[in-house]
Amino acid sequence: MNHAITDVPGFQVGHAQDLRGATGCTVVLCPPGTVGGLDVRGSAAGTRQTDSLHPFHFVDEVHAVLLSGGSAFGLDASAGVMRFLEEKAIGYPTSAARVPIVPTAIIYDLGIGEGKVRPDREMGYQACLNSHGGKVEEGSVGAGAGASVGKLLGIRWATKGGVGTSSRMQPGGVLVGALVVVNAFGDVIDPKEGRILAGARDPQNPLFFINSADRIKGGGAVPRPEKGFQNTTLGVVATNAKLTKRQAIKVAQMAQSGFARTIRPIHSTVDGDLIFALSAGEESADVNAVGILAEEAVAESVQRAIREADGLGFLPAYKDLIKNGKPMSLAEATENAERKIGKLE
Repeated sequence: MNHAITDVPGFQVGHAQDLRGATGCTVVLCPPGTVGGLDVRGSAAGTRQTDSLHPFHFVDEVHAVLLSGGSAFGLDASAGVMRFLEEKAIGYPTSAARVPIVPTAIIYDLGIGEGKVRPDREMGYQACLNSHGGKVEEGSVGAGAGASVGKLLGIRWATKGGVGTSSRMQPGGVLVGALVVVNAFGDVIDPKEGRILAGARDPQNPLFFINSADRIKGGGAVPRPEKGFQNTTLGVVATNAKLTKRQAIKVAQMAQSGFARTIRPIHSTVDGDLIFALSAGEESADVNAVGILAEEAVAESVQRAIREADGLGFLPAYKDLIKNGKPMSLAEATENAERKIGKLE
């Protein structure tokens, strides 16, 4: 077990990124016969080819899911995934060609690095070339390269987000894996301890966090829409349990509770949160059990995304702010992050 979405047989993950531009994309390649569902809770989602995941849609099979930075510009990366799949003769058969089904969702990361650098079809293709099973790289890679969390006070006082993954197994062989990209408006919480792991930092003491939910309840204003649509947490859950499309949608709905356990506030007017659910296998399982495992895997993945993130010289990350169990100085944290970018490229 790699404690990753790739523990579910047949699924592969690939990242591609531009770390100087602080953006990238992450692809989940699916085994044959994968059925998909989708649940959208945020009010500012950006997607492509997700109609096929609705229960009334004729096409059932999903060939890949792409998560991308670059805001709506990043939807272009899905063309590279489609090119890769077409070269492998993978797609829905039509009279003229096989058409790959690649549901895609994006995060807004234009305000972190070089905003003119966005994932494109070449980056999407490269993510597919980089795909593999086994251990999945986490943190500030792929679609998490430019992710950030805690933006009530603006991007200047935010903390670095990223990509995280996890998995759960039910006695009898049912597996559920999750992969998330955490780019939330709210703060990320350790649900066991109740403490903030990453979020909006206090301008009076940037090594400590304010409580965004409490600040909003006390009258703190949420950013206006034109300044606030910079947040989305994306998730993919996969299982070897045999599910129909309607059941996959239910699992996606239940998996959203993993976001609710670890991000506060979540599903706001300035978030575009959504979760894809993918089923590929013949294992028999109660859909409620699969949904519970998905919730747990998503919650752990969110925490791993934060703990594994790197600041890349743009924002402090969780592990930049702590040294020997104590907060670093902000100057030390920034210098530490800047040194890391050269190693990551």
